[in-house]
Amino acid sequence: MRRILIVGAGQSGLQLALGLRADGYDVTLVSARTPDDLRAGRPLSTQGMFHDALETERALGLDLWEGRAPAFEGFRVTLSAPPGPPALAFNARLSRPGQSVDQRLKMAAWLELAERRGVTVEYRAVGTGELADLAARHDLTVVAAGKGDLVSVFARDPRRSVHDAPQRALAVAYVHGLAPDPDFPAPHIGFHAVPGLGELVVVPALTLSGPCDILFWEAVPGGPLDRWAGPGPIGPGEHLATTLELASRYVPWVAERAGAVELTDDRATLYGRFAPVVREPVARLDGDAVVLGMADVVVANDPITGQGSNTAAKCATAYRAAIRERGGRPFDEGWMRATAEAFWSSTARPVTDWTNAMLQPLPPHVQRILGAAAGNPVVATRFADGFCDPADLEEWFLAPEAAERYLASV
Repeated sequence: MRRILIVGAGQSGLQLALGLRADGYDVTLVSARTPDDLRAGRPLSTQGMFHDALETERALGLDLWEGRAPAFEGFRVTLSAPPGPPALAFNARLSRPGQSVDQRLKMAAWLELAERRGVTVEYRAVGTGELADLAARHDLTVVAAGKGDLVSVFARDPRRSVHDAPQRALAVAYVHGLAPDPDFPAPHIGFHAVPGLGELVVVPALTLSGPCDILFWEAVPGGPLDRWAGPGPIGPGEHLATTLELASRYVPWVAERAGAVELTDDRATLYGRFAPVVREPVARLDGDAVVLGMADVVVANDPITGQGSNTAAKCATAYRAAIRERGGRPFDEGWMRATAEAFWSSTARPVTDWTNAMLQPLPPHVQRILGAAAGNPVVATRFADGFCDPADLEEWFLAPEAAERYLASV
């Protein structure tokens, strides 16, 4: 039986471990945190997931929260023009609903499930110094720990890394008590852009204490929305107060729904910033050992398009298929690079191109698309479904000529 080591127990690492174990591989998964650690910690992300990515979980029996997690039906998009009403507003319905489950809840449950299903789970940190020795003792070593020292063994790819500094300051608060939006009463993602300053994203989710909403500010660094860069740590209460103050000033139609809002727990906030980066997918270590990176170890995009967990789930599915197809042949460096390049071409590149475009001021052809979506539900749904399948956006959204042809056709 081939022995596979996965270092990192997030969306991609856990999903790959559970998939490979179902295929009969001897799988060891190393997690820096126990289930209890996760449940007692801060949020890890916002993790809005769309149908195609959710299907990869369902195929493995990992959809443990169906019927409990709010099923969001689409998007409410607004472009703010403070102090007045939105300059543009429309609803965009998804063809199939999405879902967000707090990763404190999700990853803790998946870790326990992995142990029950026969994955060997080790709870400890892995340093760069021992990675080569671990790799030498396994047929394949995959690094899925997108944060921490291990990512440093994967070199930055300057050809594919557009940015060398953070493009947004990120601030997340999980809350109870947000009233429904009268303009789209069903569960949906609110995408409220303040042109030139940033965005407020509102995501219905399931957390440790039940259904909730995630208030997620994406602030242009150094701008008036960038209020989380003080000299010391920000407490949860101050974090929420700042979130609501900015909503009141820049997107008052959201603040009007937040009169009864409170944090879901005393650890329900998260803030920080990072530079989006694409790294080499393979790292060569001492002793000629090679390891394969996956998901945000290799491609770490800004979360403005909500693709992190979706890309991670799809990466786990693609890597699992490539491992099965390899059979008994060695998992050598050539195979690793080919596997990663196939995933980049099919999935990660379209996501990266789209995300980088959305971080910039909207070009005229995108403004025309959004204007058309406000009056045409066919355009609005295709825009919404692009979050499920970003590769489709290359066909009509990203290029001016393609956009004009599409708009003319509808």
